[in-house]
Amino acid sequence: MAREFQRQYVSSTAGLLQLGSKASRIMWYTSTRGMAPRVNFEGALFSGYAPDGGLYVPEELPQLDRETLCRWSTLSYRGLVKELCALFIGLELIPRQDLNDLIDQAFSRFRHRDVVHLRRLKNELNVLELWHGVTYAFKDLSLSCTAQFLQYFLQKRKKHVTIVVGTSGDTGSAAIESVQGLKNIDIIVLLPKGRCTKIQELQMTTVLKENVHVFGVEGNSDELDEPIKAVFADVAFVQRHNLMSLNSINWSRVLVQMAHHFFAYFQCVPSLNIHPLPPVEVVVPTGAGGNLAAGCIAQKMGLPICLVTAVNRNDIIHRTVQKGDFSLREVVKPTLASAMDIQVPYNMERIFWLLSGSDSQATRALMEQFERSQSLHLPKELHSKLSEAVTSESVSDEAITQTMGRCWEENQYLLCPHSATAVNYHYQQTDSGQSSSISRCCLAPASAAKFPEAVQAAGLAPQTPAEILGLEHKETRCIPMRRGDDWTQMLRDTIEGLSQRWEGCAVNTSE
Repeated sequence: MAREFQRQYVSSTAGLLQLGSKASRIMWYTSTRGMAPRVNFEGALFSGYAPDGGLYVPEELPQLDRETLCRWSTLSYRGLVKELCALFIGLELIPRQDLNDLIDQAFSRFRHRDVVHLRRLKNELNVLELWHGVTYAFKDLSLSCTAQFLQYFLQKRKKHVTIVVGTSGDTGSAAIESVQGLKNIDIIVLLPKGRCTKIQELQMTTVLKENVHVFGVEGNSDELDEPIKAVFADVAFVQRHNLMSLNSINWSRVLVQMAHHFFAYFQCVPSLNIHPLPPVEVVVPTGAGGNLAAGCIAQKMGLPICLVTAVNRNDIIHRTVQKGDFSLREVVKPTLASAMDIQVPYNMERIFWLLSGSDSQATRALMEQFERSQSLHLPKELHSKLSEAVTSESVSDEAITQTMGRCWEENQYLLCPHSATAVNYHYQQTDSGQSSSISRCCLAPASAAKFPEAVQAAGLAPQTPAEILGLEHKETRCIPMRRGDDWTQMLRDTIEGLSQRWEGCAVNTSE
């Protein structure tokens, strides 16, 4: 695997921007489908889907040489986020001192002083805890930064936005937490009623701030994405009401998540004095594919990582990697790793674009075929590149609970069910008896405290912090979206009402 990686690593860095070249001063973003005007970071930040239905990606990627990687290896997680954001935002948009202050503010409420934390457990198990934010999930990392960037530009432009978010569990609560109470932002969250854990739902429905609007949808996370995509497809409506999304389609989130991979590499690489730099295997639990897309981009920039994606029984990404089969199943299967109960991993579009050599025409044709038929078989060359870049596994609920139990027995350490999908891969590799010279890091996207039902299913005792226990005693607010309702029209009506209220407030303020 190491030899395969080195071959892929050398070929993948060709044609990228040298760090520090003139072309890298302004970072432009283009749609994966190639039919929308290019935008700068601010334009990509305030957009959901591009007007042509694609996702924004950097027009060119900076190439990180050995000297830069060695220099970055001494940085904290916070420092890595600052370096990456400086590269992909541009100092002409946010001067460096302002950027540093925004990121420091974003991480000011995290419980761990280092923001993230690497746990080194028995049998060479490395678990990178990404869940020390307010809502105990990795999405706090990217969304806290994204909210700071939004606030920075809105204050400068004296504008208002309405954020529309669909969530399978953790995105909604992290997005709400990042923007609640801000006067220039309203947020609308659609959650799949009864399909999140009780704690996840309460983290959203107990926030009663005036700018927070939560809808409980009688459907799964893929179904609730449909009215959101329909609204964003109406470009005039989006522009008139200043709409944006904070789902993992938003480039700002992918950008911050790239830091996970750099930090994991620098923490786990045995030495930087080896030529060429040795690879590290990063195991990524995956739902919508944002963390995976971030890893693929880091890999293309020159970070020597081997990516493994771990999914639950909703295995479209696994089938795509293994067989090139990017097709929907009839239903989404409820699993213990509920935040990964997703059939349409929309960030795969970014990965297809990246691995096709930035071929927007080919990417557009593939995604339009998928949208028409909900079935797609990748071209042979693209599938070959994907299977070179990424390894995958699909993990059953039984394997998840067994992994949680084993990790507790060996380490007295509780895993959340999503983290367990990654650790399951580690145990499979170590149990096979095949020695490997490659270090491995498993990303842990959430705390076990958010998933007491899964912890109990594994025969273990939940450990629930007081602030989570207190959610059950709070007042809740949630508007139902029932089957048979016109969800798209309900969403449009809500957005129009918020715009009218903002315009009224703006008039009163000016008077």
